[in-house]
Amino acid sequence: MTVISNKVKSVLGVQQNFENLLKSKDIDNLVRLMSYRGTEVEEALKEYIVDKHKIVSRPDKIIKDAEGRVVRTEKQWKLPIPYQEFINEIAMVFLYGKPVKFSQTSDGTDDAYKSFLDIVKETRFDSRIRQCKRLAGAETESALLLHVYKNDEGQPEALLKVLARSRGDELYTMFDNYDKLMTFARGYYLMYDGKAVKHIDIFTKDIIYRCKKKDLGWDVIEEKNLIGKIPVIYFRQEKEHKGVQRLIEREEWIASVNADVNDYFSSPAVVVTADVLKNMPEKSEPGKLFIKDSKDGDVKYLTIDSAPELKKLELEYLEKQILSKSFTPNISFDQMKGLSTISGKALKQMMILAEIKAQKHKETHDELIDRFISLIKSAIANVLDIKLKSQVDNLVVDAQFQSPFGEDIQEVISNLVNSIDSGMMSEETGRELNPYINDSQAESKRVDEERKTRREQQGDVFGQGF
Repeated sequence: MTVISNKVKSVLGVQQNFENLLKSKDIDNLVRLMSYRGTEVEEALKEYIVDKHKIVSRPDKIIKDAEGRVVRTEKQWKLPIPYQEFINEIAMVFLYGKPVKFSQTSDGTDDAYKSFLDIVKETRFDSRIRQCKRLAGAETESALLLHVYKNDEGQPEALLKVLARSRGDELYTMFDNYDKLMTFARGYYLMYDGKAVKHIDIFTKDIIYRCKKKDLGWDVIEEKNLIGKIPVIYFRQEKEHKGVQRLIEREEWIASVNADVNDYFSSPAVVVTADVLKNMPEKSEPGKLFIKDSKDGDVKYLTIDSAPELKKLELEYLEKQILSKSFTPNISFDQMKGLSTISGKALKQMMILAEIKAQKHKETHDELIDRFISLIKSAIANVLDIKLKSQVDNLVVDAQFQSPFGEDIQEVISNLVNSIDSGMMSEETGRELNPYINDSQAESKRVDEERKTRREQQGDVFGQGF
């Protein structure tokens, strides 16, 4: 109890200090109270961006003569391999390759649910969530900002903006002891008369502070947060290629050295025996000539082994370890060209590594999607469509992740029909699970109307017959 009490006092103390700094407009010290992961993000970006790989800084080779004078500079190959991007993209596709499937599980909330789906579509949520996941996998963090505003006609609208360091944003966070987001801040620059000016927007559940840097101090404008929640979904994770960076760097080094060796020996070189070596071939020459003095002259081609066995084995080992230890299936043309007729279930089993990784991500992304649902509901009830507030309060929305390969639809429908016929499942549940049906409630109404029409038509026919 003492430990818990001290932690609570610590959080309250930080919060009080935070509020005092806001009142005094001391924004510089205020953001120092918040967590900023700029160093970790920059290191992750260096590994992710191909042109910043360590192998790119490999120096060229300086050729000197016997007296130590520089003769020329020989280019050394620098071949970065974009493993990080490949690993990250596979992880994103297996989580959000197919849009999140939302469904309504409450009664009497159809209008509120329709408004929710309209906002999901209008804000391009499916696209934005994929961008956030891709950026978080590369940089270790990103954020999705919900912005509400009035359009040209004076009506409230909403948009989603993706925030990340690579997009010019600085992300600051403050969590309590239960990992609940207390405050979020976004730093960015805007141009004024050719000069970049620092801005920081600080979001709390009640107030949004718009801060603009001056020559001395800050201008701070307070705005009421009409949504009633911090309008940000914050993504944080380990980089997707965590644990395999050194293996990637080793493979890049071997590939670059191999390229240098190929430049020296890939073109035929003629060797003429002699006692004293007269000249050495240069790397850039298409043909090379070695001359020696000897009584019995001999001329032959100089060749090297095309692929030393140890080096070949190491390259195969590195590729296998990089992909397997990052939970990434080996998806290549040769691997996939014979899978055109394979079922979705079998393909899913072949991609089990990526599926395992996706299931791990769902542990946190389930919570992020739930927070998004809660945020949109608050935006509808308090800003976008206030007349639906009572429905929104009762609205329950469920979200399910979908496999990028889908299911064997014929098998799914067959199983649904058998379950309905055996009495184990209702027709309504069967329609909800049917992959061909997007709106089960609307489909049920259409089916009922068609049945009613057929009964009336059959009644007319039998009535005329008698």
